[in-house]
Amino acid sequence: MKTRPLESGDAPPRLNLVGAGSVGCTLFRLFAASNKFAVQDIYGRDETRVAQAVSFIGGGEARTSLSAMRPADVWFMTVPDRMIMPVAREIASEALSSPAIAVHCSGFLPASELSPLSRLGWGVASAHPVMTFADKEAAVDGFPGTFCGMEGDRCAVDRVAAILAAIGAKPFAIKPGSKTLYHAAAVLSNNLAVVLQAVAREAWAEAGVPDEISPMLNAALLSSTVKNVTTMGPAAALSGPASRGDWSVVEQQAQALDQWHPDAGRAYRSLSVMAGRLKQTGSTLQSEGYDPTRRVSAEPT
Repeated sequence: MKTRPLESGDAPPRLNLVGAGSVGCTLFRLFAASNKFAVQDIYGRDETRVAQAVSFIGGGEARTSLSAMRPADVWFMTVPDRMIMPVAREIASEALSSPAIAVHCSGFLPASELSPLSRLGWGVASAHPVMTFADKEAAVDGFPGTFCGMEGDRCAVDRVAAILAAIGAKPFAIKPGSKTLYHAAAVLSNNLAVVLQAVAREAWAEAGVPDEISPMLNAALLSSTVKNVTTMGPAAALSGPASRGDWSVVEQQAQALDQWHPDAGRAYRSLSVMAGRLKQTGSTLQSEGYDPTRRVSAEPT
């Protein structure tokens, strides 16, 4: 998506933060360091934690009451998903600001979760940075170049996208109404990929691979996989028995998994079916052009 960069002659947008966790602290530290924004109030329920957040951010005023927050141009809501609507409802009921822009950073919930504010004329958006915030310092250093999935009111999305782009983000649009599917894709790409690595290590241990060897096997395979997927694309990068149509091997391996770890066996079968489709048709989706009996040239692994 295209964003209008912040103009040097524009008044610095006034920013408030509701939620003093890792995501909010990372974003607001970058906002404060950029000198392009007026970082105002940082809200959190725990006085010690919000004071630590202000110290980390390097700017703003600590607030433990929403009613004490000043009006702002953009309010970032980085609270847990279950709290987004209640906080929006409280801000709306307290009439803390004339209509402004509210944005939350949930990867799962749509911008409409801020509907108590949109009913009062606020612009609402969601902006999901596609990265991990487990370590705030590392997140600050690694944020430039981070992709951010955006949806919501057009004007609010454009404004928030420009703000995020000013600290190095790469905003992109998400199709309205598809937030759940979008976030499921992120979970498949990241979280569940981690689970598969854990299952692989456990299977190697069961097969007698020394504990000091399995992490190195894991690293070697992941390194080549990442390189191949990013340079060649998933279909071309895929190898293994299912991609060759070697279903006898697939079934024997699935049975071995069934005896050791039934959940892993079921996952192995489902993923193998999708692997066969992907290699033949370029897609994991069901297709009339897919022939599970077709064999392709032998490949290693």
